[in-house]
Amino acid sequence: MQNFAFSFVRGLVAVVTLLAADATAGAAEKLVYMNDWLPGGDKALPFYAAQKGLFAKEGLDVTVQSARGSSEAITRIATGAADVGSGALAALLSAKAQNEVPVTSVMSVFPMQPDSLFTVEGSSIRTLKDVEGKRVATATFTASNVIWPLILKANGVDESKVTLLKVDPAALVPMLATGQTDATINWSTASPAFVKALTEVGKKLKIIPWADYGYEGYGYSVFASDKAIAQRPETIRKFVKVMREAAAMAPTDPKGVAEAMKAAFPEMDPVLIEAQFQTIVPLIDNPISKAEGLGTFDKARLEKTWEWTAKAQNIPLDKLDPEKAVTRVFLN
Repeated sequence: MQNFAFSFVRGLVAVVTLLAADATAGAAEKLVYMNDWLPGGDKALPFYAAQKGLFAKEGLDVTVQSARGSSEAITRIATGAADVGSGALAALLSAKAQNEVPVTSVMSVFPMQPDSLFTVEGSSIRTLKDVEGKRVATATFTASNVIWPLILKANGVDESKVTLLKVDPAALVPMLATGQTDATINWSTASPAFVKALTEVGKKLKIIPWADYGYEGYGYSVFASDKAIAQRPETIRKFVKVMREAAAMAPTDPKGVAEAMKAAFPEMDPVLIEAQFQTIVPLIDNPISKAEGLGTFDKARLEKTWEWTAKAQNIPLDKLDPEKAVTRVFLN
């Protein structure tokens, strides 16, 4: 969702080897991890795990590659270009329903959705209902666009009374800052760039999470190829253990997260990295994860995730049993 660009990225895929060579490197089990977007604070968990020695402790040698979106990450895992990776669970559910891709989610990271409406403090948009009669800008190809009509309908908002402007992602920040739009559609993780731009013009960002208006379900999740699960179950178990440990540690150590990313990418601004990471902390550490356990999949919430996904993409609900898209065997 975010549009952070880094000069050090060359081509479509940025490849970063996470583990330094050591005495045990030759015996380490190798895994290729496909991040669903370019490196940033919101995609820092595997880098943090490496920097803290969590992968090395389990005898894992993990290389991270970067895709451009959840669908590409899933495709690369399915075709064997990567063993594990990350992305939106909704994207995996959709892919499983339509193509039966050999990829399974092994861990939830966000047990709630990050989709949000951004506006400015003091505007007449205080709730989702207030978008009637307003201009709302959105990135042309964001996955949030397919949920937008459903979230409006669920909250009694007349979609025909909202002017939806589909623009290049890079235009969203300046449009809100200059008043060319009344609101924008974004993942909450995109907020640091908006905060910076709005502060420069004396404005303050207001975020209206769709999760507060009934949009339930799992967001960002960790995936593994069915081949890796079948042939290397203990390796995947170790990997999931590390990712859960990193997800538990990182929210209490944002500066450590920034240091880990800075070590891997010297060109990065640690202040920005930390700000980006802070946006995902409430999505990781929240009442749901506290009550149900970090990384777990609740049956009812999983079904709700599929419900929203199926309705948004006009897929029959009986096309997929969402339980077939996840496994809990590595969470014990």
